[in-house]
Amino acid sequence: MYAIVYKSDGFPICRQLPGVIPDPVVTWNTEDAARAFISSKGGDADFQPVQLTDEAMDSIAAAMGCSVQAMTFEPYPS
Repeated sequence: MYAIVYKSDGFPICRQLPGVIPDPVVTWNTEDAARAFISSKGGDADFQPVQLTDEAMDSIAAAMGCSVQAMTFEPYPS
């Protein structure tokens, strides 16, 4: 699985759901799918796909200001 994060601070693309904190991290099944989404939105300069490894999840959680255990995920498209 892959998430898309801001290159500047590593914060991921999330889906806002009422009453859900922190917002679920949107995921893509493949790097190509994540890159295609970034390109379709003209975000190549600002975003990058990141494979969800243990290390990447630690970095994403830190950027979100939460623990890894608090993170939830939402596949794209949902």
